[in-house]
Amino acid sequence: MNSITISMLAALSLISGFALAADMPPEGKAKCGTCHAIDKSSVAPSFMEISEKYKGDKDAARKIAANITMGGAFGWEFGEMPAKGLNANDAEIQSLSKFIADLAK
Repeated sequence: MNSITISMLAALSLISGFALAADMPPEGKAKCGTCHAIDKSSVAPSFMEISEKYKGDKDAARKIAANITMGGAFGWEFGEMPAKGLNANDAEIQSLSKFIADLAK
């Protein structure tokens, strides 16, 4: 491979992996990390999948916050999330909702 091709591949991997390089906020790890990961599904959808679902929606963070607050399945093929996850407070929910909504931008 020539150096131009290698440089292009390196640049593409940086661009495509930018959102996934984000670290989960502390409230996400403490309150949501048992079931959610940033970039892969396990017992719940990944934060990236949730972000993609709301991509382009101006009210994404508000809708995500409302869903976290009330709990439920939200059309996913996973079990139901308990209301407020593991007892997240309103400030934690708002912060995490914005983080999730911004991942797919």
